Amino acid sequence: MREEGYTLVGRNPVMEAFRAKKTIDRLFVQDGLKDGPILSILREAKKQDTVVDFVKKSRLDEISGGEVHQGVIAYLAAFSYAELPELLSLAKEKGEAPFFFLLDGIEDPHNLGAMIRTANLCGAHGVIIPKRRAVGLTATVARSSAGALNYTKVCKVTNLVQTMEELKKEGMWFVCADMAGESMYKLNLKGPIGLVMGNEGEGVSRLVKENCDMQASIPMKGDIDSLNVSVACGVLAYEIVRQRMMG
Repeated sequence: MREEGYTLVGRNPVMEAFRAKKTIDRLFVQDGLKDGPILSILREAKKQDTVVDFVKKSRLDEISGGEVHQGVIAYLAAFSYAELPELLSLAKEKGEAPFFFLLDGIEDPHNLGAMIRTANLCGAHGVIIPKRRAVGLTATVARSSAGALNYTKVCKVTNLVQTMEELKKEGMWFVCADMAGESMYKLNLKGPIGLVMGNEGEGVSRLVKENCDMQASIPMKGDIDSLNVSVACGVLAYEIVRQRMMG
């Protein structure tokens, strides 16, 4: 999918974005190109730990929508990312136990935007997403958040499991959504907590799930067996809010 307004097409625009320290979510480079300008762009991408995908020319033609791409296209983040300590500092400043969303492999920008909006409305101190196999802060995400991205910090990390281990040292617990888990109404979701939501199709990945302290299910009485991930996130988040309000 092409993200209008945040797609950089061609070598010069992409290189200038790197030099200006813009946040590039993903870089697409035509497979097999190894000339000087391409190697310079790849060096800049490595410095900034940008995700690079080497793809066929036909894929670049599709993304560019007919523009001359010279073998290079980049997705520019619609908003800047926060660092993890900023999320912890915000909770401390508010005198509240940390409450984060950890979104494991969300691919639909509308879902990510909706969950960022929910995070803002339920008082979460930030959202954590992985660098790979997940959507970043695209224009669609920004629109779907309905303005919440202006107020909610989003942190992008290389490894969710390592981040969880780091946060556990800060006293955080983690609960993940799982249909086979215990009813959310039977769990103690108070205190410093991270709500972990998984990919739209596969759910929470095995390693991330193994590092969660609790698995929560949402009681359902209908004829179908699951909720959209952004809706499920809202339901679980507000059970956490309810318990936090009870003290």
